[in-house]
Amino acid sequence: MEKLTLIFDLDDTLIHCNKYFRDTINQFAAQMKQWFPELTIQQIKQMQLEIDMKSIAEHGLHSSRFPESLAATYLYFSEKYNQSVEQTKVDELRRIGQGVFEIEVQPFPHMYEVLNTLRQDGHHLFMYTGGDKANQNRKIVQLELEAYFGKRVFIYEHKNSEALRQVLQTIKADPKKTWMIGNSLKTDIRPALENGINAIHIPSPIEWSYNNVKIDIAPKGEFLTVNSLLDLPRIFKTHNSRYNENVV
Repeated sequence: MEKLTLIFDLDDTLIHCNKYFRDTINQFAAQMKQWFPELTIQQIKQMQLEIDMKSIAEHGLHSSRFPESLAATYLYFSEKYNQSVEQTKVDELRRIGQGVFEIEVQPFPHMYEVLNTLRQDGHHLFMYTGGDKANQNRKIVQLELEAYFGKRVFIYEHKNSEALRQVLQTIKADPKKTWMIGNSLKTDIRPALENGINAIHIPSPIEWSYNNVKIDIAPKGEFLTVNSLLDLPRIFKTHNSRYNENVV
């Protein structure tokens, strides 16, 4: 069997992530609603999202950004409605935000089964994830993913086409035999297509609006969308069969 280079995203591809942020933002919005009854839950969430997106553009995906976006939302509405800022409230919102990085994360269904199969098939497994090293390594260690990826893990706070290009150069990837697997159209799929490698999009059941972008790039290789990690071994076996037929 042809050995492929498989680059996996972590959050919401292999493990749950967005659902923890959803629950935390719901908790934050409920608390804000008590302090600002004139606001709707949607208004609170929308402002937090706008502040968060601006922060990502400047600071990347570092975990410190999220708690500060909650505090900044409180400060914004305090100024807008001429309320005095209370440090205890700022601290409470930062505590709520920090809590999302202390949750014991869970793998997606069949994650271990699929990784075992791909490893047994001899494929080269890599991880390419967005965030800061402390938080991402915490999850990798917790779920014992070193057994599959070893030192072949790349963590970037700014996860984009240039970052992926650096990864591909470091591992000396052959574009025809390299696949990016992820849930984010923005940080996984579009950069993969821009770098001329194959891509598999696995949409997350709960998606962050940041990840949704239009894909208007003609793929040089294969670009597939599937519903589950379970589809991957079959896809790679089919790819290898077609590759071998073309070689012959």
